Amino acid sequence: MYEVIQVRLREAGKITYFSPSGTKFKVGDYVIVEADRGLDYGQVLSATEAILDSDIEEPLKKVIRKANPWDMHQIDKNKKKIKEVMDTCSKKIQERHLNMKLIDAEFSFDRSKIIFYFTAEGRVDFRDLVKDLANAFKTRIELKQIGVRDEAKILGGLGPCGRALCCATYLKDFEPVTIKMAKEQNLPLNPTKISGLCGRLMCCLGYEYKTYKELMKGLPREGDILKTEKGPGKVISINAIKRAVTVELEDGTQLDVNCK
Repeated sequence: MYEVIQVRLREAGKITYFSPSGTKFKVGDYVIVEADRGLDYGQVLSATEAILDSDIEEPLKKVIRKANPWDMHQIDKNKKKIKEVMDTCSKKIQERHLNMKLIDAEFSFDRSKIIFYFTAEGRVDFRDLVKDLANAFKTRIELKQIGVRDEAKILGGLGPCGRALCCATYLKDFEPVTIKMAKEQNLPLNPTKISGLCGRLMCCLGYEYKTYKELMKGLPREGDILKTEKGPGKVISINAIKRAVTVELEDGTQLDVNCK
């Protein structure tokens, strides 16, 4: 068993488990952590929790300390520098006539690396672009091609529910979402109703899928013929929560039938 906290690296980085090394941190704290090369920063997203050894995907790195005023000044300085970095990168992309869309950029805490995030319809040969950027900024450059779901995670926004996007706030990983989940919950199969800002199926379709799947057990399906007190009727809709169905009788009358 390991005691860990979840930390989102930088502003748009991966949510990863880190060892708090016996120190107590609050959700929202900025912290300085071990990185592959040097130090990086992130924000605490969870209280201390215990997880199994098998849940650790890679060697568990440590939180070095809570960010102090000097650290926060460095982080703020890095953020202010990003617009200039983005503008330079955009110009280099145009000069190279590369078919890619720059989404965001961020410094590592110690400025040993700048990470650029972009989307593109296919693979992009950006080797010359990396050289241009390395010459311009005199530091290590990393370009990451991301998908539309990652783009929404970075840019953020409000979902149809009126709340901040799940992916931009607390989701650790993108879980597979299928149209079957929408069908099982009897949702309208209208893309505009069940798609998120990214244009893909909403992540929240998976939240209650298992519950609906369990509640649907033993219930008739749409189109089934059901015997009622007023004669046979065709099932036209299902309410899994109430475990009830609506049937249409031969004369066109609709009747709610409890299936408990």
